[in-house]
Amino acid sequence: MTLARPVPPRAALAAAACAAALAAAVASHPAHAAQPTQAVASPPAGASASDAITAAEQLVFMSDQMRGLNPQSQLEYSLVGTGEEKREPDTVRVLVLSPGNEKTDAQVSDHHGAVNLPNSGLPCNPAVIYFLERDIADMEQLTGGKRRYFQQRVRLALAAGPQITNVTTKVGGKEVAARQIVVQPYVNDPNAGRFPRYTGKRYTFVFADDVPGHVAMIRTEVPGANGDFAHPLQTETLTYQSLVRKPATAPKSSGAKPQG
Repeated sequence: MTLARPVPPRAALAAAACAAALAAAVASHPAHAAQPTQAVASPPAGASASDAITAAEQLVFMSDQMRGLNPQSQLEYSLVGTGEEKREPDTVRVLVLSPGNEKTDAQVSDHHGAVNLPNSGLPCNPAVIYFLERDIADMEQLTGGKRRYFQQRVRLALAAGPQITNVTTKVGGKEVAARQIVVQPYVNDPNAGRFPRYTGKRYTFVFADDVPGHVAMIRTEVPGANGDFAHPLQTETLTYQSLVRKPATAPKSSGAKPQG
């Protein structure tokens, strides 16, 4: 019998979330546009962001998204950007080493090679942390702001208890049921005047239980003039592609000759 993993206290979650950042989007991409169907109930009234993990934080960081994945299973995601700051398309790979990633030892790689991530033992899919870490590094570079400040804004946006919406989204040409979270961490930010281009930046997360690793898509969007998301200035999208079974690495021979 597999025991449920202990849930880290809010302090541990905050530290891990501050080491990552939030991102995602499904809204305006026609191939993956999610269709809202029903809102999920919000957490009970009276639960504050300071003493309770919100449903959004639970879904993004604390869900056991790797459950059921066998060692040597590899999740593959496309990573595509648009706009002035876009980079070459990439493939992000998450290689599972322990059953269900119970040791949180999955290996993440992109075209640069292996990527070390500060997951702090979180049970979520490492692809989530990868995307957020990348996004925060970009915000730091593009604005000249402090990395920790952007991390904090994203964390607070999730801790504020944003709505979780039931949607349908396309994965591999098929429609699947999913849950979506949308946040705009820099709206109403008192310091937003220092980076006006990114004030309306939107993060959308789409999770589907029927998708291995549960991450269907994450996207960030920087809107055009007057908050125009139909014509965004910049987007970056991580999209699930496939689950590949990698052959186990054979142990190296010692080279010793059999005695006889």
